[in-house]
Parts: sequence; C-alpha cells; structure tokens
Amino acid sequence: MPLLGSGEYAEPFPIKDTASRTKTEPPRIQNQRRQSQHSAMAKTAIMSHFSTPSTDGARTPEEAEMLKDKETKTPNTQPLEGSVAAPSAGAKQRLANGAALTDTPLTTAPNSPIIPPRRQDSAGPRQRPTTLDIPGLTRSKVSPDGRISQRDVGSKLVIVMVGLPARGKSYITKKIARYLNWLQHDTKIFNVGERRRITAGSQPSAQFTDPRRGRPRTVSKTISSATVSLNEVLGGDIPTSSATRILINGEPPPDTSLLEQLPLPALSLSEEDDLHHSTTNGDLNGHIVEEKWNPENPMPLPLRAEPMEPQNAEFFDPNNEKAAHLRDDIAMATLDELLDYILDQGGSVGIFDATNSTLERRQMVMKKIRERAGPELGVLFLESLCIDENLLESNMRLKLSGPDYRDQDPVTALADFKKRVALYKKKYVPLGEYEEKNHMPYVQMIDVGRKVVSHQIRGFLSAQTVYYLLNFNLAPRQIWITRHGESIDNVNGKIGGDSDLSEVGLAYAKALTKFIKHERQLWDVHQRDKALSTHFPPLPGDTTPPNPEYDHGDEDDSNTSKSFCVWTSMLKRSIQTAQYFDEDDFDIKQMKMLDELNSGTMEGLTYDEIRTKHSAEYELRKSDKLHYRYPGAGGEGYLDIINRLRAVIVEVERMTDHVLLVGHRSVARVLLAYFKGLKREDVADLDVPLGMLYMLEPKPYGVEFKAYRYNSETDWFDLVPDYQLRRAIVHTAF
Repeated sequence: MPLLGSGEYAEPFPIKDTASRTKTEPPRIQNQRRQSQHSAMAKTAIMSHFSTPSTDGARTPEEAEMLKDKETKTPNTQPLEGSVAAPSAGAKQRLANGAALTDTPLTTAPNSPIIPPRRQDSAGPRQRPTTLDIPGLTRSKVSPDGRISQRDVGSKLVIVMVGLPARGKSYITKKIARYLNWLQHDTKIFNVGERRRITAGSQPSAQFTDPRRGRPRTVSKTISSATVSLNEVLGGDIPTSSATRILINGEPPPDTSLLEQLPLPALSLSEEDDLHHSTTNGDLNGHIVEEKWNPENPMPLPLRAEPMEPQNAEFFDPNNEKAAHLRDDIAMATLDELLDYILDQGGSVGIFDATNSTLERRQMVMKKIRERAGPELGVLFLESLCIDENLLESNMRLKLSGPDYRDQDPVTALADFKKRVALYKKKYVPLGEYEEKNHMPYVQMIDVGRKVVSHQIRGFLSAQTVYYLLNFNLAPRQIWITRHGESIDNVNGKIGGDSDLSEVGLAYAKALTKFIKHERQLWDVHQRDKALSTHFPPLPGDTTPPNPEYDHGDEDDSNTSKSFCVWTSMLKRSIQTAQYFDEDDFDIKQMKMLDELNSGTMEGLTYDEIRTKHSAEYELRKSDKLHYRYPGAGGEGYLDIINRLRAVIVEVERMTDHVLLVGHRSVARVLLAYFKGLKREDVADLDVPLGMLYMLEPKPYGVEFKAYRYNSETDWFDLVPDYQLRRAIVHTAF
C-alpha cells in the first residue's frame, strides 16, 4: 500500500456514515477521522478500565445493576475497521499498569485548603486552592508583594495552644512568632493569662470602646509578635528596658492616656523585658471550662475590674463557678481580638496562648472561629507535654519569678502552683481521639521538642510551623556572628565583588581565631562548674533550662568538649577570615547561603557612582530598602537573603554544637534580626560595622546577647558593656 509524501496512505478507506453508506473521502480526511476514532476508542478503553471496582473484579449490587442497564440500552455494534476494541474484563485485569493503579491505596495526606469563589455569580462550582505565599519569592495579582492577601482567609492560620501549666507553651509560642515574623508572615501572640490578670484585678488596666461591638473592653498587655523595635533617632541612645515597660508598636507611649485609645493587639512587651522576668506565662493561668458557661449570654467584662479575689490555686478550682465564668469570658474576648487581627487587620497568623486543657474549651474555641471566620480559616492545635520529671520540676521553679508569684515566698508559691496544676489535671483531656475522629490538625510536642507527633497538617503556614518545631532545642551552646575582615574592596569603597583581605583584615582573622579558642575553653570550664552545682530537685535560685540537653548514654559525655562549627560564605574575603582555624579542632564549612547580597549590574561600583549613574534606582532603593531588589542578572534584595538563610537558621536551631558564622553585612543583619526578634523595618538599616563580634546564647525566655569590638592596639576583642543594636547613620550601605 503506497504512502504519500506526508506519510498518509493513498488507498481509500471505507467509512460508515449515519445512513450506513460507504463512501470514499480524500486521504487526509480519512487519516484525521481514523485518528479521532482511535483516540475515542482508546479513551473508552482506559476509562472502562478505571471503572473496575477492585482487582478481583467484584462489584457492588448497585454497580452491577447500573452495568446491566447500560448493556441492555447500548446496541451491540462491531468495532470499526482499524480501530482499537475495548478490552474485556479479563483483559483489563491483565493490564499491568491498570492493576498497579487499582492496587495503590488512597493517600492519607490532606490536600491544600480550598477557598470558595469570591464571586457568587461565577460559572460553575470552581474553587481556588491555597498554596504557598512567600514575600520576595512569589507574586500574584491579588498579592504583588507575595504576602497572604486579605481575601485568602484559607491561607491564614490560628494556632491554638494546649497543655497544663509549666509545659513550655509560652516559650514555644514566642519562638514560632519570632520565626514566622522573620519570614515576613505577620504573626501575633494573644495571651489569655495577661488579660485575665488585668481583668481579675491583679494588674492595673485601661479601657477602650470596641467600635465594632459598641461595648467597652479591658486593655491588657497582649504579647504581640515577639519583635522589638530599634531606636528611631539615629545615633541616639536606646532606652534601657524595665520590668514593667509597655510598648506600643515597639515604642514607649508618651503618656498613659494614649493607652485608652488603642486596641489590645497594639500593645506588646519587648523581648528584652522577657529576659528579666516571665511575663508571658499564659500557660500558668486558669482556663478550666465549666459546662454551665453560656456562650450566648457571656458575663460582661468590667470597665475597670476590681479585685474579685486573690488569684491563688482556689481561683482555678473547677468548683469556683464565679471564677470559671470570668475565665471563660476572658478567653473568648481574647479570641475575638485574635480574629479581629486575622480577619480585619491583615494578620496572617494568630497564636491563642492559653491552657485550653479541656475538650469543652476547645470545642468552644472552634465554634467561635467557625462562626466568625467560616470553614476556610486554618486551625492548628499545638499541645506541649512534659514527661521528664527533671524538666517539669525545672519549669515550675522558673514560673516562680512570673507575674503571679513575684515577690512571694518561694516555698509557699511553689506549693500553690503545684496545687493549681493538680486542679487542672482533674479535667485535662489531651489531644488525640476526638481530634482524629473529626479530622482536626494537631501537633503534640513532648519535652519541648524531644518528640513531635503530627496529625493531618494542612496548609503552607502549618507545614512551615511543624517543620520549625522539629528543629529547635534548648541545649546550652553559643552562636557567634561576625562579618569578614576588612577587604581591599572595603578600602576602595566598592560594593559586592570577590576581593581578598587587606593587611588589617588578615590581622582580624588571626585575632578572631585566638579569641574564639579562648572563649571556647572558658565556656567548657563554666559548664562543668555549673553541672557540679546542679541539684535535683532544683533548689531555689537554680536556673536549669526547661529543656535539659539529653545525653546519648555516654558516661563521659559531660566531660567531652562540644564540637565547634565555623561556617563561611563562598567568597574569598569570608573564607580567608576563617583560614587560621585548625581543621582538626573546628568543623569548617563554606555555604553559598552566606554569600553577600548580589547587587546585579551595580556590582563593583561605589555608592557615589550609583547615586550619579543610577539616580532613579538609588532613590527607589532608599525609599524601601527591605523590598528593593538590585536590577540585572543575579540581583538580590533583603527578602532574598531572608529566604536563602532559612535553611541556615533551621540548622542552627537544630544543632547542639557551637557555631561561628563568618558572613557579610546583609547576612549579619538578617541573622541578628532573627535571633533578637527585631521588627522588619529595622533589618535593612541595622548597624553592623566591621570589627564587631556578636555572641548569642539561647536561654529559656530569649537569648543572652554580648558584643565584642576588635582592638587593633591589643590585637584582642574587648567586651562592649550594655551594647544595643541600632540603625546605621548611613542608610545606603548594601
């Protein structure tokens, strides 16, 4: 049968039309019709195969009846010549691929949340899936900057904390808020305990009127986002923090009267305050739910609550009906403020920090969320459990410095606190059976990260949160951050590039090596002395961390010096700064993630050249340095630095060893912003000069922070007392 030049058969092919007549058509039309018939028959064969109910050919009675009706109604026609006949049932079972598909079990992983169509008149039931939104890496019409848009409620998240007092809940919430805010996802913590202490009269309060509900509310010191703001006055002294200072959007209020004009989420405590005392112990406080509480007729909050009774253990007794009603009403009012933040104020993540230790309370929380936000808003329950007795006793000791027991006799306070915990246990219901039956996502953290259990995690933010929870610990260790030594390009005032160190830079590298070795030895001696003075049960004044480092069965582990990692970028000036460290004593590694910000087409220019040759870009960057990205191939911005440093941050949180990060100006700014919980407007202008070395040591309620300045005369590093991070006077620097 001859072929045409196009590859078509020249011989006519008989085609049956609707009148069962045979006619001859042109070869091209014949070939197109044949291909269409082949595609249709192949599709029929595949679809009929997928309709096979099981690998053994068994069908339910309903399926058998439907198939019988279909066979009686469909005429028995012969397959067309040249077409592919549908395989029989036995043939379908012999298809290897089909059998494998039918044998594959259904996945147990949940899909991404789905947002209903915005327009009710849109054609069909089409729905939009919610996926990842990352500032600096994603962009859409509704979200040009990559943030979660206001309308995408399904992409937002409410984290509901669960657990008995002294289980580390507030520590966990602060870590999560700091991490998510650093990733540019607006996150706030709403602490029920702080509001309860004010409403019940143990702390002074201010009031304001909620315009949406037309009723007064009591203002409390809600812990918001675990971020702090630097001094806005360039070059000015940053005020020292005090134990009772209240910040409004990161700044102290000019006078007390302004507090009455602001909604509760605007108030926050700085992280420096948290280093001195435990003001975020919402997990200490009573939230035992009574079935008698009526959500339709809540107890009105007082304009300025008078002390109703001392908030000792009896205040949290489930038989104390008056206190139980007050606690429930306070919890729902706090949850309302959280939902205001999520639904009306552009927030992405709200953390409801309370015990929520009963099933009734958690049902109440879910009812409130669904009534106001609908079924789209993501909810993740996060429970903290403590099994280790040493850890639990240490946690309880630390709580004695909190606001509920400050200035009280430690023996009496500890006894009262243990009595409070015992009252909680009467009605405590851990997460598990109910949540799994109702397909509710939850996470259980055991001993603050030693073990993590997750169930049906949905959504990008939930997945990021769980990933982070899997990778942090409280092992005692030191984290050092510094810029490289002075480079030749630094001397010439050029940005970017890959130049060598100058003579001054080489001297800095040698001194850095000697100083880190010295500090490592001092730290080992201090830890051994501390281990010898540790008591169990802890004595009053002991500062055992809430998550002691677990040994691995090595009897000599306490006498073994910790490993020390030295990480540099892949640029020469960073590598040369670490060249004098001994590979046998230090684990030295180069990381592309630590490279300096790439300035694209402006690499190798001075700032004066950028100002004159690229004046438009210069002004654009000056107006919004954080979101600016340098033009040209490879050009980056600060959001790119944040996203490529994410893996480094998670690894530093996971590891239990010391680490020295030798980076660059933009990298040091972003790292310090994370560990110090700085606000995003401070990141890009943070003053991080050459010759500065920063030390951070994780603590139960923050980080211990020290700064050292290189002294070229003594060739050593001098401790800078009371050093405070501040904005740089020159805002053009990278």
